[in-house]
Amino acid sequence: MSIYTGRGDDGETDLRDMSRVSKTDPRIEAYGTVDELNALLGTVRPTEYDDVDERLRTVQNHLHVVQAEFADPDPDEDAPEIEAHHVETVEEWIDDCDEELEPLTSFILPTGSERGARLHHARAVCRRAERRAVALAENEEINELAVQYLNRLSDGLFTFARLVNQRDGETEEEPTY
Repeated sequence: MSIYTGRGDDGETDLRDMSRVSKTDPRIEAYGTVDELNALLGTVRPTEYDDVDERLRTVQNHLHVVQAEFADPDPDEDAPEIEAHHVETVEEWIDDCDEELEPLTSFILPTGSERGARLHHARAVCRRAERRAVALAENEEINELAVQYLNRLSDGLFTFARLVNQRDGETEEEPTY
C-alpha cells in the first residue's frame, strides 16, 4: 500500500466514516493538533526517568484514542473513547508528582533542561489542542471527556516538566513584571 493517495490534493480529506471535509474543518483542526501534540511527546521520550516515560507512553496511546474520537463524526458503540478513568489516571499522576515537588508559589517561566522545556512546549500545544476541541464541540457533538482529558493533561504535562526539571537539577525561574 502506498503512503500517498492524492486524495487530499484538492484540500479535502476523509473522516473515519469516509465523508469528505475541508482540511480546515474544525474536526481536522482538533485531531490534527492532538496529532501534533503526540508527535511532540515522541521527541521528549525517553526522558531517562522510567516513571515519566511510562506515563508519556500511556498518554501517547490515550491521544490516539482522542484522535480517533475526533475523526469519527458518527461513532458506534465499539468505537474507542476517552472515559472518566483516563482523566482520573492523569489526576493521580499529578498528585504523585506533587508529592515529590516543592509547592508552587508563583508563576514560572517555561524553561529548564531540554526535556523539561520540551514538556513545557508540549503543555502549550496541549492547551491549543484543547481550544480546538472546544471549538469543535461548539458545532458538533463530541465526547466531553475528551476535552476534560486534554485540560487535565495540560496540567499533567506542566507537572511532568517541573518534575523533570527538578530531577535534572534545574531551578525554576519566576517571571519579572
